[in-house]
Amino acid sequence: MHEFLPVTAQEMKDRGWEQVDFVYLTGDAYVDHSSFGSAIISRLLESHGYRVGIIPQPDWRKKESIQVFGEPRLGFLVTAGNMDSMVNHYTVSKKHRQKDSYSPGGVMGLRPDMPTVVYSNLIRQTYKHTPIILGGIEASLRRLAHYDYWEDRVKRSVLLDSGADLISYGMGEHSIIEIADALNSGIPIEEITYIPGTVYKSKTTDTAYDPVALPSFDQVRDSKEAYAESFSVQYRNTDPFTAKPLIEDYGTRGYVIQNPPALPLSTQEMDDVYDLPYMGTWHPMYDSQGGIPALDEIRFSLTSNRGCFGGCSFCALTFHQGRILQTRSHESILKEAEKMTEDPAFKGYIHDVGGPTADFRQPSCQKQLTKGVCQNRQCLFPTPCKNLTADHSDYVTLLGKLRKIPGVKKVFIRSGVRFDYVMADKNPAFLQELVRHHISGQLRVAPEHVSDQVLHYMGKPSHKVYQDFLKAYERENKKTGQKQYAVPYFMSSHPGCTMKEAVKLAEYVRDLGFTPEQVQDFYPTPSTLSTCMYYTEIHPLTKEKVYVPKNPHEKAVQRALMQYKNPANRSLVLEGLKMADRMDLVGFGPKCLIRPERKNNDGGKAGRKGHPGEKNSAGNRKGKSREVSGKNFARKSVKKTIRNTHKKKKQIE
Repeated sequence: MHEFLPVTAQEMKDRGWEQVDFVYLTGDAYVDHSSFGSAIISRLLESHGYRVGIIPQPDWRKKESIQVFGEPRLGFLVTAGNMDSMVNHYTVSKKHRQKDSYSPGGVMGLRPDMPTVVYSNLIRQTYKHTPIILGGIEASLRRLAHYDYWEDRVKRSVLLDSGADLISYGMGEHSIIEIADALNSGIPIEEITYIPGTVYKSKTTDTAYDPVALPSFDQVRDSKEAYAESFSVQYRNTDPFTAKPLIEDYGTRGYVIQNPPALPLSTQEMDDVYDLPYMGTWHPMYDSQGGIPALDEIRFSLTSNRGCFGGCSFCALTFHQGRILQTRSHESILKEAEKMTEDPAFKGYIHDVGGPTADFRQPSCQKQLTKGVCQNRQCLFPTPCKNLTADHSDYVTLLGKLRKIPGVKKVFIRSGVRFDYVMADKNPAFLQELVRHHISGQLRVAPEHVSDQVLHYMGKPSHKVYQDFLKAYERENKKTGQKQYAVPYFMSSHPGCTMKEAVKLAEYVRDLGFTPEQVQDFYPTPSTLSTCMYYTEIHPLTKEKVYVPKNPHEKAVQRALMQYKNPANRSLVLEGLKMADRMDLVGFGPKCLIRPERKNNDGGKAGRKGHPGEKNSAGNRKGKSREVSGKNFARKSVKKTIRNTHKKKKQIE
């Protein structure tokens, strides 16, 4: 019978252990499920004979909270959890979120900002020399100098701020076992400098073979041009076959050195990882608090792949999972699905079969498995590469097998399909299957924008490709006699989006006839091309200058344009139309976004909304004219202090 890994000293002793090999600290609650990185790494170590104790969400204000198991034999493993803690805690407007889905009952405040730093510093206060290895998305995306949106400055590698010894970045299955085996053989942590997929500190550069020197930390901190150059080199060195070691100079602090990424997992290795003895649920200690909400989202979903060759500029997958597709076998996925049907809570619906991009089931071309991805070309952008293997046949076969499993009523695809990849496939079989079997009334797709200028900076296909997809989607629906809708996701305020482009998107929303289900302001998260553009106003790969809407008020105007039907947004919409010189959209015609303000008989404006001198929702005096260009917003930065504390919220039932 399987059991959870120990979370207390007593549970450790119940197993007959006097000491664990590794203590694993995580900012998430303990959920022993293959969708949680901490579960994968801990179970993988267990399968290699290592003893692991879990400390989920320790109280960072008390040293005792990390002393549950005493000093581990080999080291501490530290992760912030499945999500970046800053994204988990704050909205794009830097306001506190009300819910943490990775905490018991959704309660916010059970982990600090930047747990990788806070937990590691806490460990160092007690255990001066015990190895500390960081992992997970938070550490991976901050492994070198990076722009921090929340503090609006360039920060040094998280390795230096945390006091840790190593970072296992990206998909850590290969590197963590090599690290464990090295420590177990007696190699000191400071001599473990050779493992792919790791970042380490060094006083010299002698340990790096044929490295590339990045601009120093002082240079990237003081120069946006140097920052853009550094990021472009990093971006072109994310492939395990072609990447070189990267060196970042920190002056008297020495160097931070990044080894090339680990090799992708083979299909057999992927199968082995997902066949580990997970309990499939949260630890029973959370039952009284209502469990862990994040599990509900993925409990009846299947992971079929990792990696993505889509290349969206605003996505960090290139830096984290890489561009080479790694897939599980049909047998592995079917085995998990059959086990899923035995769960008493299963109602017959598989919620998703996918990964970063659901319909990717093989590398974009065969050369990637031996020679790596192209350093200076994308697979799908601006148009599909001539070497692209656009083939959904394997995915179609897999979906067909899943539908035939006894107890399965319907198999949904919710992690998103790349419509440009669908259009690149000359065989319509997948689109036909998708329409007939795998959606229920609505298909969620992410064109992100309608302006080709903005789409260029997003790394997305032209708007025409999306329009062609909609036509094909409609044709297939008509063939089946169904009336299903495509629900688009759009993004406001992305680099490259001037007010004219924002108005263009508003016009498209108008023509849709309904308000989009999801409107997301661009969020400058670490280690994305778009974030680099946001900070530097330079496209790092082309060095072209990029217009960036940074001013909070301008961003509010762009968002309001997409939600122009909301009466509360009227003054902002009017302001945006004036700035874009599109006052033709104010009137009573069918194409107009808003109506003119009514006036009293005496010539004054009617109602409180039109009262002279009254402030609008943004706090600006009505009647005062602004410059018509979006570039003329004042770029005054308001320093916000983000404290490392969270008020405890009322428990969510």
